[in-house]
Amino acid sequence: MLDVTPLKRAGGLRIARFWERFRDGMVTCLVCERRCRIPEGGRGVCGNYVNIGGTLYHYGYGKLSAVESRPIEIKPLFHYWPNSTALTFSNWGCNFYCPWCQNHHISFRRPRDNDVVYEPSELPRMALMLGDEGFSASFNEPTVNLDFILDLAPEAVRRGFYFMMVTNGYLTERALRALLEAGVDGWSIDIKGCPRMKRALASVNHEFVYRNARVILDNGGHVEMVYLVVTNTNDFEECVDWIIGMHLDKLGPRIPLHVNRYYPANYWKEPATEVGKLLEVYEKARREGIEYVYVGNINRWDYESTKCPKCGKTLVVRRHYRVVEFLLERAGSKWRCPRCNYEIPLKGMYIPEKKWETAT
Repeated sequence: MLDVTPLKRAGGLRIARFWERFRDGMVTCLVCERRCRIPEGGRGVCGNYVNIGGTLYHYGYGKLSAVESRPIEIKPLFHYWPNSTALTFSNWGCNFYCPWCQNHHISFRRPRDNDVVYEPSELPRMALMLGDEGFSASFNEPTVNLDFILDLAPEAVRRGFYFMMVTNGYLTERALRALLEAGVDGWSIDIKGCPRMKRALASVNHEFVYRNARVILDNGGHVEMVYLVVTNTNDFEECVDWIIGMHLDKLGPRIPLHVNRYYPANYWKEPATEVGKLLEVYEKARREGIEYVYVGNINRWDYESTKCPKCGKTLVVRRHYRVVEFLLERAGSKWRCPRCNYEIPLKGMYIPEKKWETAT
């Protein structure tokens, strides 16, 4: 049983928006599809939501682990506000705990009483100072920072910023719709595996991720899917076929798919994904009909460039997370190939000649 006395004194404590009473003082958290049933004095799996006296509180509210300017291409989002930068922030904890997580020092650590607490009103001022066009909830899983994001996003959007998330997509539909209503319209969604993946995340229902991606698209949001191909874990043929099939069936051929290389991290020691395996997945996804497939984490600009699916012309060239050539032509609210006039999905504006000092 957690001692809630220091929690009651801790800064940043907020009553959570999505929960319901269960029985015997327990509550059910309705932030993500784990739907944790939390006894009085206990926390959910993510460590951010705590039951105090039969009420669910967001204990991690405003306890940010990082705030910095980052390029949108690093998320990755290639068809959303190209060449812009976003004020990127995170808190502590996660609802998945992937054993290969590169940010495990953030995601495997729960919020604490003495963590610095930020108010949502502080971040737009920081974004203005840094010259960012938008916001990104990233680094750790932003679902566990839900109530803070729901307070920040409307104010950021009101001030003219875009707002996006890098997420595992495991939100409840109620929580997801609240984020959409708050103005979160850019989504880089990780698909971690498939139903037959048993070595890790065996309790995760991956179909919820595609359900949520479809809801986002149906409500005007922008989605790009990210498949980190983990050696001897989610790289077997049945899993590859399931991910490509679900992408086409639930999302359609025009939604981008990023096929990314895994490197050993945290306590997962399988060797880095072979480049040949990544290219095999890339070619299969293209053959099956996905129009925009990219390969990341291999430092090959040709696999990170956008090409016209109709005529093959290279339209956007990216290097070091920056756009170095942009040939799309705008016609009203649409972007098109200048050679064949094929419409290319892209949300937001292209920000020309903007550098990111860390990318060299």
